[in-house]
Order: sequence, then structure tokens, then C-alpha cells
Amino acid sequence: MDPQPLTLTLDEPLPLYRRVKAMILRSIETGEWPANGRVPSENELVRSLGISRMTIHRALRELTEAGVLVRVQGVGTFVAGAKPEAPLMEIRSIADDVRARGHAHSAAVVLLRPETLTGEAAARLEVPDGAAVAHSVLIHHEDGVPILLEDRFVRLETAPHYLAQDFTRITPHDYLMQQAPLSEGEHVVEAVLAEPWEREHLRIGRHEPCLLVHRRTWSAGRLVSVARLLFPGSRYRIGGRFTRRPASAVP
Repeated sequence: MDPQPLTLTLDEPLPLYRRVKAMILRSIETGEWPANGRVPSENELVRSLGISRMTIHRALRELTEAGVLVRVQGVGTFVAGAKPEAPLMEIRSIADDVRARGHAHSAAVVLLRPETLTGEAAARLEVPDGAAVAHSVLIHHEDGVPILLEDRFVRLETAPHYLAQDFTRITPHDYLMQQAPLSEGEHVVEAVLAEPWEREHLRIGRHEPCLLVHRRTWSAGRLVSVARLLFPGSRYRIGGRFTRRPASAVP
């Protein structure tokens, strides 16, 4: 059976296309839109919500690019099947990924405080020795199971109110995207064994292999944050897809 038309929540402090995206994700999370089920067409959503086709198109396009929806030419748009996979080539919100699979995301804040960086840590964040920065450590859960330890340093001049946020309600990724929209990102991936304190928070054994993503993000050419993203190997995977251009097309 086709999903019921959405009702737009007007009091959300988000651009219109992001409100549409949020409601689609909520419909998937609640199970109203099951995996592999057809979603309303652009025309149906325009009539149901009373907003422009351009806005609907952008919301559906971005969710399709994120892997949340799948478009089949001449057939329609469908909710993608659940895939517990972190994107390697993209930078997305872990909360959106979990909710897109129809599961519940939650986060526990382990640490949130100002710190002073020196040496290699300061150089990696591109701040002078002795600079004050924000430091956060969160554990992200999917249906109550820890799937990611996020250890992040943030330059306070790019997000001066970072330390005042409730990161059980908004992810650091989503908050930083509001304050300093992403213009460039860097990922370095390695296989590691977690430290004892990390194993305790992730509830894994000492020999559980983990995937560690070192992430740096920039906004308008300025480095914003440096993060260590630790995924238990038995609970998550990291993937990506790329297309090789012909040699003649490479600048």
C-alpha cells in the first residue's frame, strides 16, 4: 500500500526543502514508509504539501544521492533497503543514516569541554600552540547498540557556541553544518584495536577489530574540525562508489 501524504510542520526552524527531508526521514523511521516501499511522486507531494515542485525535487534528489531513496526510471521512487554502512566518499550525519534505515538513533555525551592544544594536535587543527578549542566525545547508538565513538576537536572561532549545545538532541555534524557549511573534507581510514576506555563505551571485546576514520572538514577554505570516528568492525562497514573518468577527461 502506498504511504500516506506528508503534512508539513511549519514551525521547524529549517529551510523548506530540509523540512521535507526531515519528514521523509521521520516517515521511514516510524515505519510508515517501509524499506523498498514506493514513496509519493513529486506531483503527489506538491499537491499534498502545497509547496513548489523545485523544493520537492531538491529534497528527493538529495535523499537519493545520500542513498536513502532509490529512483527507478519509469517506475517511481522507493525507500532504499537498510545497509549498515558508513560513507567513505561522503560526509553525512550518522543520525540521518541510522534513521534512513528505519532505526532509532541516540547519542551519549562522554566529554564536552574546552581544551588547550599544543604540538602535533595543534598543528593538525591548524591553530597556534596554546590555542583554546572545543573537545567532544560522543557515543552514537542504533536501537540502543553503540556503533560509533566520535572524538572531535573544533576551532571555536568557527563555532563559538559549540560547547553550549545539547548533543543528545543535535549531532555535532548537523550543528557544524549550520554554523560553518562544509566546503571540503578529508578521510584517512585504518584498521585498529580500540583502547580500553573506547572498548568500554562501545561494549566490545579487546580483540574486536575496528575501523578508524580520521576526518578533517573545512568551510570556505578554513579548517573547522578534526575528528576520530571509531566503528566496531562487527557492527558497521565503510564503503563508497566512484567512477573513473577517461584519461582524456582528466584535467
